[in-house]
Amino acid sequence: MNLNQVSLEARHISLSYGATEVLKDVNIRIEPGEFFALLGPSGSGKSTLLRLIAGFNQHQRGELLIDGKDITGTPPHLRNVGMVFQNYALWPHMTVWDNVAFGLVERREAKDVIRRKVGAALELVGLSQYGQRRPNQLSGGQQQRVALARTVVIEPKMLLLDEPLSNLDKNLRVQMREELKNLQRTLGLTTIFVTHDQEEAMTTADRMAVLDLGVLQQVGAASELFDRPVNRFVAGFVGTANLLGGRVTQVRGESVTFDADGIGELLLPCSGERPEPGRTTLAFRPHTVLIRARGGQPDAARIWIDGRVESSEFLGELSRYRVRVGEKFIVANQAHYAGLSLFQPGAEVRLGIEATQLRYLPN
Repeated sequence: MNLNQVSLEARHISLSYGATEVLKDVNIRIEPGEFFALLGPSGSGKSTLLRLIAGFNQHQRGELLIDGKDITGTPPHLRNVGMVFQNYALWPHMTVWDNVAFGLVERREAKDVIRRKVGAALELVGLSQYGQRRPNQLSGGQQQRVALARTVVIEPKMLLLDEPLSNLDKNLRVQMREELKNLQRTLGLTTIFVTHDQEEAMTTADRMAVLDLGVLQQVGAASELFDRPVNRFVAGFVGTANLLGGRVTQVRGESVTFDADGIGELLLPCSGERPEPGRTTLAFRPHTVLIRARGGQPDAARIWIDGRVESSEFLGELSRYRVRVGEKFIVANQAHYAGLSLFQPGAEVRLGIEATQLRYLPN
């Protein structure tokens, strides 16, 4: 089963419920065959945008195009877009086979065609032996596969997934997101995946869009958004980031003087980005910060700041330290090895920030 690949484009899409703006001038292009994630916190507008693509919502301004054709006025059942809901929405009184066949029966397909297509869809999701079971006889992961089979059997132009992994436990989520990715690659189907879980988006999507309060913040590959966020929100939402507000007071030669709020003046090297004087946010990731005991010869390639350990978390692969520096806190991650002693709360430490990893973001 290899389905047609189509593009989707949202041009200046705006949607309001009364006086509440839910989507504000959203512009996105999703390429044919792409696995694309819509990422954001609750209330960001990501599910509203997905439902708008399905035809369940209607925007007041802008255009929504599939392969260049505006589908704004097209009702949901004529868009040929498949959607898997968060709760799977399976018919409990029907067998797995009848659930998957439902859309084909509604379309009055011939019985032999239904038999062939349902069989192929169940084989695709690894449930050929489960056709006569009821949904309540299946695990959560199996129910999700039935929902996927029911959606792809109608050969939609596009697959929409609304937080389909949120009802599964952690281990099953990891397994199912890999299966989703493999299924999408097998079908070659343009897929849009809504999630608030950054790890899900980063491990499955070719590209993703981050939304906040209805505004599109940034679009790109996971590594691009992680390494080069355009603002404080993206830096803090995609991964974990240290965000220090302050003012660039001087840029001279190869050095920057940054007056960090609550910390004081830091002399930073120009390692690529050359900021303009004025208010800005200094961003850097916890895993790029070394934590050392006070004393010893510091590595000259890093910016060293003294602090005191406030708290720590042991996370298995790493230990995460929250270190007080002046009136602020900096988070440092330390890879864990057996036998490595941990810093205790109150320990006087020195933090080494990798200069090449600094980013200056608008406030």
